[in-house]
Amino acid sequence: MADPKKDNATSNASHESQAPGNGDAWGTVHDQAESASPAAGEGAGNAPSGQEAADAPAAGDDASEDVLDATLEAEAAAVIEEALNEADAEADAQGAQQEAAEWKDKYVRLHAEWDTYRRRQKEQAATQKALAAEKLVSSLIPVIDDLERSIDYAQKNGEEGLLGGVEAVLSKFVDTLKKDGVEVIDPKGQAFDALEAQAVGTVDDATQPDETVADVYQKGYKIGAKVLRPAMVTVTQGGPKRPKPEE
Repeated sequence: MADPKKDNATSNASHESQAPGNGDAWGTVHDQAESASPAAGEGAGNAPSGQEAADAPAAGDDASEDVLDATLEAEAAAVIEEALNEADAEADAQGAQQEAAEWKDKYVRLHAEWDTYRRRQKEQAATQKALAAEKLVSSLIPVIDDLERSIDYAQKNGEEGLLGGVEAVLSKFVDTLKKDGVEVIDPKGQAFDALEAQAVGTVDDATQPDETVADVYQKGYKIGAKVLRPAMVTVTQGGPKRPKPEE
């Protein structure tokens, strides 16, 4: 029995041998490939491999990456600085608000304390004034009693002895005022003092130095250095100059 594979191989070989020019064409292509392969080999030997090309650094790429890194760093620094400035501004604003609130609280408390102090001062002044008036009235009540007794005596016994009673009451009254710090201004025979006396007239008197108090029409009163009422007096003129007081 014939082998099909052998028959196919024989048939193909016979066809190849019968095709005109096939052998020459194949030889020509094969010779051209062999002649070109050394050049290709030389080019392949001179060209870098794929791994070496990937490993070779690119100068342009490195410069671009450096510029990009510097730009990103600058932008990041600007953002951080702006954030810090905003945080500082916010902290300053909060601190200012807190300080303003503290000063306002201090002002309110001081104002309240001042109102309390002023009210207490008014109350104390009114109390002291009332106490002073109470003390003065209490000291003058006995003088009023003496005046009433003097009037009653004059009504029952006539005017005899009335002068002595009135003089006694006046003396007691003045003593009461002196106890409370009141001084009587009675400058008769003394040098005229415009701060404590008021001249209502002049009198010619060559025996007395000029501006000597001749008469006192109305006595004055003072408490300490404060003049309550100046005395009304007449002063002399035409006399010698008053000598200056010794220092």
